[in-house]
Amino acid sequence: MSGARVGAVRTLRVPGRHGYAAEFSPYLPGRLACAAAQHYGIAGCGTLLILDQNESGLRLFRSFDWNDGLFDVTWSENNEHILVTCSGDGSLQLWDTAKAAGPLQVYKEHTQEWDPTVGKSLCTFRGHESVIYSTIWSPHIPGCFASASGDQTLRIWDVKSTGVRIVVPAHQAEILSCDWCKYNENLLVTGAVDCSLRGWDLRNIRQPVFELLGHTYAIRRVKFSPFHASVLASCSYDFTVRFWNFSKPDPLLETVEHHTEFTCGLDLSLQSPTQVADCAWDETIKIYDPVCLTMPA
Repeated sequence: MSGARVGAVRTLRVPGRHGYAAEFSPYLPGRLACAAAQHYGIAGCGTLLILDQNESGLRLFRSFDWNDGLFDVTWSENNEHILVTCSGDGSLQLWDTAKAAGPLQVYKEHTQEWDPTVGKSLCTFRGHESVIYSTIWSPHIPGCFASASGDQTLRIWDVKSTGVRIVVPAHQAEILSCDWCKYNENLLVTGAVDCSLRGWDLRNIRQPVFELLGHTYAIRRVKFSPFHASVLASCSYDFTVRFWNFSKPDPLLETVEHHTEFTCGLDLSLQSPTQVADCAWDETIKIYDPVCLTMPA
């Protein structure tokens, strides 16, 4: 593995590992987790990589291997050392960065809601008619979350009822990602195989409140900015990361083209208003400050 800083981009190359997801720590500035897989996730094992930033670039703090590809990762919100990954064998893994080996625990149910202190799931939510690619908790409404699916719908759920509250026929294509706006409890965004991003107001779901076009292949992940109410970022199988301001007549702010393969992982830092991380199938993880986020709105 080699880490280098080129211009304003910090890069870590991880030979033989293809990146699927990246997420900044909500606790430690500059710490990043990346879920990766061998052989593009088709076969082989997976690796969870924990990275730190320093003046010379990115350094590997710790790595953990799993016997199947790892496709997503998220940090615990009540313990700075704990992460959860999901893998191609259908299981979830709980890891502790303070320990050199792991995982702490493996969950072999495929559910939406669970508690690490309980050995089984708390609730199971059914209703989608195809694979579920993305889920996100509402940052505004306790116990409420959204899911995006290959059945072309965005669905809103409530853990108190275990039933679906709202079904949005969001695209005429598989939806690979969704996110909830941090500044508006009614606003979500979806990204789909049809190359479009669409914004949805849950008070009126008959049509999107915005549509963002520009990607040329499927959109793999979309994230709202934690710092700007109308800014979001998306990454795609077209190898690009794009930044948008959906309140502007010309919403595309910037296109970043620094990967040479499918770009699958994307996150915006909760600590720095300008910092972004992404990862791709080209065996690289990058942290950078896009020009559009360093300039006044």
